[in-house]
Amino acid sequence: MELKLLNESGQASGSVQANDTIFNRDFNEPLIHQVVVAYQANARSANRKQKGRSEINKSTKKPWRQKGTGRARAGRASSPLWRGGGKIFPNSPEENFSHKVNKKMYRAGVRSILSQLAREGRLAVVDKFEVEAPKTKLIASKLKQMGLESVLLITDAFDENLHLASRNLQSIAIVEPEYADPVSLVYFDRVLMTRGALAKVEEMLS
Repeated sequence: MELKLLNESGQASGSVQANDTIFNRDFNEPLIHQVVVAYQANARSANRKQKGRSEINKSTKKPWRQKGTGRARAGRASSPLWRGGGKIFPNSPEENFSHKVNKKMYRAGVRSILSQLAREGRLAVVDKFEVEAPKTKLIASKLKQMGLESVLLITDAFDENLHLASRNLQSIAIVEPEYADPVSLVYFDRVLMTRGALAKVEEMLS
C-alpha cells in the first residue's frame, strides 16, 4: 500500500510504501462501531447521583386516610409517582459503563480505520511537522498553507512547541502513536503522520 507524501505546502511530492496488513484491510463497519463505542464508554465516569424514595427527606405520614376522600390511595409523599418523590431506579456513582474489547479486536478495528482512511485519501505522510516557536498563529498559518482544516497529527515524539501552539485550536490534535485512539481517527477529516510515527504505528499494529 502506498501512502501519499506531502511537502510543507500540502502538495503531493511522492509516496511512501506502507504495510499492507495494516493499511490495506477490508472495511469492517461492525467492528469499528464496537471499538469506537467501547472507547467512548470506557472514558465515562460514573458521577451521576439520584435519590431513591428512602433517601427523600419528606414526612412518612400518610397524606390522607385510605378511604372516603374520593382520591387515590397514597402512602407517603416520597412516592416516585409524586412530584419531588424519589426515583424508581436511581442513578448511582457505582455504575459501571465499561465495555470489554480485547487487544486483538481493538488492533483489528484500528487497522480497519487506517485502511479506510488511506482508501479515501484522508491519510498522508510528511517528513516532519514543526513550528519555530510555541505560537498559535504559526501553526494556524502552516495548516492554512497546507490546506488542512481538521487534522489529527501523529508525531513520533513529543514536541513542546507543537503542543503549546495547538492547544487553543479545536481543528487540530497532536498525539504520539500510542495515543492515537479510534474516536480521533474517525472524528478528524484528515490524518497526518510523520515518517517516524508511521514506523512506530506499523511496529505497534503488526
